[in-house]
Amino acid sequence: MNYNSLTSVGAAAKSRYKAAMTFTFDNTYERLPDRLYARVVPSKVSRPRVVKVNRRLAETLGLDAGALASAEGTAVLSGNTVPSGAASIALAYAGHQFGHFVPQLGDGRAILLGELVGIDGKRRDVQLKGAGRTPFSRGGDGRAALGPVLREYVLSEAMFALGVPTTRALAAVVTGDRVERDEVLPGAIFTRVAASHLRVGTFEYFAARGDRAALAALTTYALERHYPDASGTGNDALALLERVIAAHAGLVAQWLGVGFIHGVMNTDNTSISGETLDYGPCAFLDEYDHRKTFSSIDVRGRYAFGNQPGIAQWNLAKLAEALLPLIDADEEEAVRIASDRISRFPGLFEAAYGTVMRAKLGFSEAHEQDVGLVAELLESMQENRVDFTLLFRGLCELAQGTASDASVAALFADPTALYGWAGRWRDRLALEKLAPVERATAMRRVNPAFIPRNHRLEELITAAVTREDFGPFETLVKALERPYEAQPEVAHLAEPPKLEERVSATFCGT
Repeated sequence: MNYNSLTSVGAAAKSRYKAAMTFTFDNTYERLPDRLYARVVPSKVSRPRVVKVNRRLAETLGLDAGALASAEGTAVLSGNTVPSGAASIALAYAGHQFGHFVPQLGDGRAILLGELVGIDGKRRDVQLKGAGRTPFSRGGDGRAALGPVLREYVLSEAMFALGVPTTRALAAVVTGDRVERDEVLPGAIFTRVAASHLRVGTFEYFAARGDRAALAALTTYALERHYPDASGTGNDALALLERVIAAHAGLVAQWLGVGFIHGVMNTDNTSISGETLDYGPCAFLDEYDHRKTFSSIDVRGRYAFGNQPGIAQWNLAKLAEALLPLIDADEEEAVRIASDRISRFPGLFEAAYGTVMRAKLGFSEAHEQDVGLVAELLESMQENRVDFTLLFRGLCELAQGTASDASVAALFADPTALYGWAGRWRDRLALEKLAPVERATAMRRVNPAFIPRNHRLEELITAAVTREDFGPFETLVKALERPYEAQPEVAHLAEPPKLEERVSATFCGT
C-alpha cells in the first residue's frame, strides 16, 4: 500500500517557493477511506487578530511567517478562509476516558487543514483547534477560549525546547467573538502542528465497529507514516504495536524527567507517533510528590504523576486489543503475542527512565547502585516537599564541589536530609571519568532552569483575558525557548510559587 510516497520527499519540498500564503498540501490521510473522517468547513469568526505566529516553526514548514501574520494569513488561521488544496476534515476516533470506553468521540472542535512536508523532509499535520462545530461535537460549540489556547501554545513549545516529543504551536488567534463556559470568555483558535493526529482511540473506533478493512488500511498507513523502517515484516499490526510501545516507554520516561503530569491520559490522547498530545489540564510539579494530580476532573488520582507509566501500559494494551484480528487469525495466538509485547513495556520504560535519571544525576555509565540512589533521593524529596526543578538544577552546582551544599539543602524541610545522600552520590560520581566542571555542564543540559510553572501560566492567562495584555505571554514564551540556560534578566520566572500563588487545580478548557 502506497499513499503517494509517504516516506519520500526529495528536493522539491526543500526548494519550495515561499509566496504569500502558499500551502503545498499533500493530504495522504484524506486519501484513506472516507469513513475515517468527515468533511467540514470551519465556522467564520467576526474580528480575527493574530496574537502569535511561531516564526521558526513556520520556516520549517516552508511557510512565510510574515504572510501568516498578514490579513490573508489571519483569515486562514482563523478559519475564515480555507486555502487551496486543504483537506478540511475532522477525524473519527473513540477512546477510553478515565477507564470507560466511549465508542464515538472524534474531532469535536478541531479541523485538519492538511499535511505539509517541511524543508526538513518531515510530514506534519496542520490543524485548527476551536474552528467550530463538526459532526463529532456532541452538542458542543466547537470553539475554544483564549486561556486554553495560550496555555497550549506555551506548554507545547516549552516541551519542544525541553527535548520532549510533542505537538507544536504554529499560531494563536483571537476571534473577536465570545464563548460561554462557566463564564463568558474571549474566543480564540490554536493552530497545532503534529507528526499526525492518529491516536490509540482511532484504532479503537474501527475495532469497536468490526471494520477490519478500515483497521487494516489505518494500520499500514500509520506504520508507513511513522515507522517506515519497521514495514515489510509481513505483520504490520505487530510491527506497529511494537514501535508504539517503545515510543511511549521513552516518552513517559522523559515526562517524569522534567516533572510533567499529563493529567488526562485517555486513549484518545495517546498518540501513535509517540508525541505528547493534548495540553488540557496538564501541569509541571513544583514540590515532588509521586501522588500529585492537578486535573480537576481526575478526582481519584488515576493519572497522578507516579501512575503515568502504568497508565501508558494500560493504554497500549487497548491498542493491542484493537489490533488483535490483524496480529493473527487465531484469537488465542493473537492474544498470546500481543500480551507478550505489552509485558515488555515495564522493562523498556525502566531502561529509558534509568537513562534519563542517570543523566540528571551526572552519571554517564550504569552502575548497580544507581537505582537505589534515585529512589532514595525521590523519597527524601517527597518527605521534605522539595521543589523538583530547583533541586535537580541545584545538583549541577553540587557536582562541581561543596560550596553550594547549604543553599541546596535549604530546599528541604529538614536540611540535614540532603547531606547523607549527597555523600553517597559523590562517591558514585568518583567512578565517572568526566572532570567536575564538564560534568556540571553536561547536567545543565538535562536539568532545566525554567519550566512553565503553573502560577506563571495563570498570570499570563489572567493578563490576556482580563486586560488584553499579552506581555507576560511573550516574556514566558521567549524564556522557555532556552530552558536550560541561565537567564538572569528573567530569573523570577524560575522561582517556585509563594503560598498565595500556588495552583492546586487545572482545567481542560473545553
